[in-house]
Order: sequence, then structure tokens, then C-alpha cells
Amino acid sequence: MQVILGLGCDRNTSLTTLETAVNQALVATQLNKENVVSAATIDKKNDEQALLQLAKKHKWPLHFFTAEQLAKVPVPNPSDVVLKYMGTPAVSEAAAILAADVTMQDLLLEKYKYLGKDGKNATVSIVKMRENK
Repeated sequence: MQVILGLGCDRNTSLTTLETAVNQALVATQLNKENVVSAATIDKKNDEQALLQLAKKHKWPLHFFTAEQLAKVPVPNPSDVVLKYMGTPAVSEAAAILAADVTMQDLLLEKYKYLGKDGKNATVSIVKMRENK
């Protein structure tokens, strides 16, 4: 099964925190990194070092979407905090759904939250790619 990761994180999150969140999310869905074909997030994170490092390390294309694009996607876990700071009620879920060109029904893992030892939050959502893509 091929999946796409939707990723969100606090500014200056460490690679360790982001990788731990991804690893735990994959374990929760009984998947591994070989199932991942790409990752996606908000364009405001296009300079976030941990996201860039993670994508490069695993050779995952990293897709960026605007707050306006993300805000149009219905998601199961909208956040007022994310809306306040990012201009959209969801990043990880919406980005994964957009990147895979699927719907909320294709979410294998809704917004998985992880608080790292660096005190930073990371979120991971996982969507299944359609077979005919």
C-alpha cells in the first residue's frame, strides 16, 4: 500500500521530534517508511529545516499547499489554534488529502500528535493513495 504523509510542526521542531512522530504514526497504522511515497504540508513551512531534512533523508517529494487551499478541505480534527497561526483549521490532514487527491474517507490515520523532548509539537496524518493513481 502506498501512502502520503501530511505533516505539521511547531517552528524550529527538531528532526528527532518529527521523525519520532512519523515513526509512531506509521507503527499505529502497521506501515513503514517503504509505504510512504511523499509528504505534504503548508507553504509557510517551506523553510522548516526538520521537514526539509526528513524529506531529503527518505527521498520523499515534499508538497506545499497554501492556507487557502488547505482551508477548503473538510477534515475530522480542525483546530482553532492552527487557524489562528496558520490561517487554516488544519495542516497535516488537509495537506495529505490534497497531495493524494482523495477525500477524508481515505485517511488511515487522523491527526496524530506528538510532543517531543524539545518541547515542540509535531502532527502526522496518513492517507492511502488510490490504486488507480
